[in-house]
Amino acid sequence: MAQFPSGFVWGAATASYQIEGAVQEGGRGASIWDTFAHTPGRVKGGDTGDVACDHYHRFREDVALMRDLGLNAYRFSIAWPRLQPDGRGRVNEPGLAFYDRLVDELLAADIQPWATLFHWDLPQALEDAGGWLSRDTAHRFEEYAFLVGERLGDRVTGFMTLNETYIHFLLGYALGLHAPGRTLGLHAFPAAHHQLLGHGLAVRALREAGVRSVGIANNFAPVWPAGERDADLDAANRVDALHNHLFTDPLLRGEYPALALDIIQSTDPALLDVILPGDLAVMAAPLDFLGVNYYQPDYVKDNPASPTFGIELGTIPDREYTAFGWPVVPEGLTQTLTGLKARYGETCPPLYVTESGCSVNDMPDRDGRVRDDFRIRYHEAYIDAVHSAITQGAEVRGYFAWSLLDNFEWAEGYSQRFGLVHVDFETQVRTPKDSYRWFQDFLRDHTDSD
Repeated sequence: MAQFPSGFVWGAATASYQIEGAVQEGGRGASIWDTFAHTPGRVKGGDTGDVACDHYHRFREDVALMRDLGLNAYRFSIAWPRLQPDGRGRVNEPGLAFYDRLVDELLAADIQPWATLFHWDLPQALEDAGGWLSRDTAHRFEEYAFLVGERLGDRVTGFMTLNETYIHFLLGYALGLHAPGRTLGLHAFPAAHHQLLGHGLAVRALREAGVRSVGIANNFAPVWPAGERDADLDAANRVDALHNHLFTDPLLRGEYPALALDIIQSTDPALLDVILPGDLAVMAAPLDFLGVNYYQPDYVKDNPASPTFGIELGTIPDREYTAFGWPVVPEGLTQTLTGLKARYGETCPPLYVTESGCSVNDMPDRDGRVRDDFRIRYHEAYIDAVHSAITQGAEVRGYFAWSLLDNFEWAEGYSQRFGLVHVDFETQVRTPKDSYRWFQDFLRDHTDSD
């Protein structure tokens, strides 16, 4: 049995809009996902997060599930519109009080709270003023971060500023598949830059508020060329620069990758005007950890006709695939973790796998049991991949399964189930799956000696 370092963090993760519901309670304002989900044709089945898992009312039940599971950590996100309904000004006390209660409940259950400040639910009022395309949003984020840090910083183990800057930039601003639904292509670069600037400003604000541990959760994917043509190799290098390096080099090297800047400048030289003197120094504020969200490699080939930056994503042959159509490639996680250490060396902070999971078409059978053997095999393989990275010198300190609960899966609505716990969205009944029981046994074996 693989042995992990003493004190290794074992957790599960969720996000506010995906589970909380109660979108009009406690003074919460509208988010871009409220608007997007209520726009016909945007989300499969017309689903919305209005109720989701009703976690806002059922958080104590969900924390009890975490305690029973044996987790020693829980990663959740804070809904910015709950704390500042318009994205600015004084804190909305009932909204902040909800997270106060959640954090205290976690601590009472001996579970470390890990909080993400932004998991894609931007206040709609800020989007109306330009969203992340506007530099002002980065400064509003700084103010919001200080409010959260001042109130919760004494009890939260680790803060992540942003979740998956690349994915929010790509799907929300470049391709329009997620909220806010803009289709700007690479003209969305200001949204990338201002997220990174907001990150750096938020790190500074959290430190001023006395927060002890600060990081970010980025999405990473090793990039594999789908062919041996020079054009395919070039396409892989372009994707690597835009997906992995564009959103991490500024944080750990204090500079943008040259290839990414060349790609953006070739689109429109004026796009780089958003980079002002001093911005990169702000972005490069020292981090206590780096969160790694990993699901699959990018398998790419060159296609000049593609609207997605001139590349085409292919399907990796001879693999199992999740219900989402994503290939199961655990060695890609090892490659990602060891690759970060190789690229950034001494500037690479300790790593945590902040999301890892799969969607499975699992439902209770006639005796009420949810048999999700596929998910068990998935987590076994990906946890082994983490251990392999550790043996190769990567400093990995934790693994958060995505997700604790079946939830609202963004543009897919409720059609994809990632949870260790099945949720009946009509009755809100929670049913631990076989994977929950497997993880329970695994944690019992791997945490007793810590």
